[in-house]
Amino acid sequence: MSNKQIAVVTGGTGFVGSHLVDLLLGKGYEVRCITRKSSDLKWLKDKDVKIFDCGLYNKEALKEIIRDADYVYHVAGVVKSKTREGYFRGNVDTTRTLIEATLESNSNLKRFLVVSSQTVTGPSLDGKPVNEETECRPITTYGKSKLEEEKLVLSFKDKLPITICRAPAVYGERDTEIFIYFKTFSKGLTTTIGFNEKKLSLIHVLDLVNGFYLSATNEKSKGQIYFISSEEFYTWPQINKITSKIIGKKPVVIKVPHFLVYTIAAVAQFAAMFSSKPATLNIEKAKDITQQYWICDTSKAVRELGYRQNISIEEGIKRTIEWYKKMNWI
Repeated sequence: MSNKQIAVVTGGTGFVGSHLVDLLLGKGYEVRCITRKSSDLKWLKDKDVKIFDCGLYNKEALKEIIRDADYVYHVAGVVKSKTREGYFRGNVDTTRTLIEATLESNSNLKRFLVVSSQTVTGPSLDGKPVNEETECRPITTYGKSKLEEEKLVLSFKDKLPITICRAPAVYGERDTEIFIYFKTFSKGLTTTIGFNEKKLSLIHVLDLVNGFYLSATNEKSKGQIYFISSEEFYTWPQINKITSKIIGKKPVVIKVPHFLVYTIAAVAQFAAMFSSKPATLNIEKAKDITQQYWICDTSKAVRELGYRQNISIEEGIKRTIEWYKKMNWI
């Protein structure tokens, strides 16, 4: 019988989840990944993980997986959907099933950690970073579904040792979203949205998963919400300058007015009606990226968990670009 601690991870095949799996394996955990039959397992290949491809709706199968676990890290979620139901099903219904399976099968669980998002509070409207006390005003359906998920999770805090971690924009090795920025940059082109200076919180994935781990293993964090983010805020000209230095290219910067972002988004959203996949840029995403401040305050995590941003933006971008090059992505 192994005396390893057991961690169950949902979303372990994805960008953030796979890095969490690596961290847990490095700390000597037995890691169980809940996947779907259709999941791409490339980031888990040749790793010492147990795969259960039952998905997140099969409560009986979930009960068996969680029965003797010490930790559940719920990273999986739906970030793109064509319908409101798609977001709520993927972010709320799955979480409810997972919580019920845990309650019915494991009374000794040390922590049930749920990964949420800065989109729950929405952008900072006054230029001051949002924090855990900020009133939630999500501006997208995704943000609304994550807020509903948080409310659901918090309603179980008397029965389960839960913790919620909110993430800002995330970048790093294996990412395919912010990757588009680096890809176009490497071709000598970059765009900035609108004409006002925008500020954002942006975290390297290794700092983020370290924050999850600190949150899950700290007694103080039971029943709490934390922003796990960069301690610094960044502007796009600043990010462009660093990227330019590392890639060794000075790109042509195209400023795209907000109205044009919405126009392109509307066209893409319309075209997606005839496709099986949702558009990457749609009206809601346009609303998202035209906001001036997406910044959040990590001081609660720093104070209560000893969390720190260890990877500077310079080091993070350098690591990420080197990885993309090694993989022949750019």
